[in-house]
Amino acid sequence: MNKKKLVAALASVAVVATLFAGCASKTTEGDKAPAAGDTKKIKVGLVTDQGGVNDGSFNESAVRGIEQAAKDLGIQKLNPIESKQQDAYEPNLKTMSNQADLIVGCGFMMEDAMKNVSSQVTDKKFLLVDAVVENPNVSSITFKEHEGSFLAGVIAGKMTKTNKIGFVGGKEGDVIGRFEAGFVAGVMSVNEEAGKLLMSKDEKTPGQNVKYIDSFDDQGKGFEAAKLLYGSGVDIVYHAAGGAGLGVFKAAKDMDKFAIGVDSDQAVTAKDYKDVILFSMEKKVDVAVIDTIKDIQADKFAGGKLKVLGIKEGAVGIAPTVHPDVSKDAMDLSKKAEQEIKDGKIVVPGTRAELLNFKAVEIK
Repeated sequence: MNKKKLVAALASVAVVATLFAGCASKTTEGDKAPAAGDTKKIKVGLVTDQGGVNDGSFNESAVRGIEQAAKDLGIQKLNPIESKQQDAYEPNLKTMSNQADLIVGCGFMMEDAMKNVSSQVTDKKFLLVDAVVENPNVSSITFKEHEGSFLAGVIAGKMTKTNKIGFVGGKEGDVIGRFEAGFVAGVMSVNEEAGKLLMSKDEKTPGQNVKYIDSFDDQGKGFEAAKLLYGSGVDIVYHAAGGAGLGVFKAAKDMDKFAIGVDSDQAVTAKDYKDVILFSMEKKVDVAVIDTIKDIQADKFAGGKLKVLGIKEGAVGIAPTVHPDVSKDAMDLSKKAEQEIKDGKIVVPGTRAELLNFKAVEIK
């Protein structure tokens, strides 16, 4: 090979080497982890129980949490899927898992469906509110509803003028049982006469002024149960019936009585009935949803674990909107009871069995 040909060959090799070096450099840049600001948005979707997104109560609180997270945490909110029938829970959870990174399921009746779907879709994260699934990709959250309901019972027991107070529950079970037991214990602690009509005679049978309607969305059933109670002389009804509780408010309005809201600040979420809602017992599902999203973003998702949230955690209590007719004395007594629960001086019963063994406390 002459000198000119040798120089040309070496130059060609140099050019090719430079091209490969450039390609390698670009590939290395592409393999770098994205900057924090480039991280893809977490997609979060809700599957409701029977009450639907407009129940003004439980599900609506979860919706608020996701909406707030979209504003404050930069997540992507997906359209919720409503479950009108129990057999729709599993297919709805599967559908949402095809889109979302975090699937939020609301309601204790969703337990089996959540267990099945999360076992099949192991690459997604799930949040279950009001029940427990121990799969490693499921975070479960339950609340001490009995603690917040105790405060509601204290106020109702002080406010009643007829010494007759009522309770309307959705479906009987552990969760609504906590609302019932705590509320009755609160009433009994300040007004034993009113409490007697709410008190269960045994562990299985509700008290005379306790009505279950086997629904979280049938407003007609809520209306009829409350109408029956008001017609018997009851002047205040506390409901734990989700969307069906709007029927309780309608009965209160029609009969010029009072009601107590639940889960959300219902004088705000059910504005048409604000004049008959004394106050609401707030259960902060929205905050639990936001905290779970924060945990995911911080890579601290509590899969396979249960969180139980009560008064000490600021998760249950009396909502901000209080009717002008609620006396300062009643509110002050409720605040004292809240502090005593925080301090462990009052242990609120969460079942009828515990309620039967509960000794009414003197709130100081």
